[in-house]
Amino acid sequence: MSRNFYILAAVLGFFALIAVGMSFIPSSFQPGLPANGSLWRTGAFLFLLAGLASALIGTMSHLFEQVDRRSEQVRLTARQRRRGKTN
Repeated sequence: MSRNFYILAAVLGFFALIAVGMSFIPSSFQPGLPANGSLWRTGAFLFLLAGLASALIGTMSHLFEQVDRRSEQVRLTARQRRRGKTN
């Protein structure tokens, strides 16, 4: 599950880089596209924020998955020890 958030964060970061690059291109090279550089910078900022939020969610979900796996492993070993002592 966390891998999907990491991929989403990478894609959004890539789009942010493209939007920053588009803000430096003169408007004569962009027929039919928004010519205002501040619009591209705002879009890049929003893409960057969304990418960072996605990376944070991916990191947190990975940590919770790891804690869940480890607690399950500890529970199973404790259960095996109890069964070994009673039998």
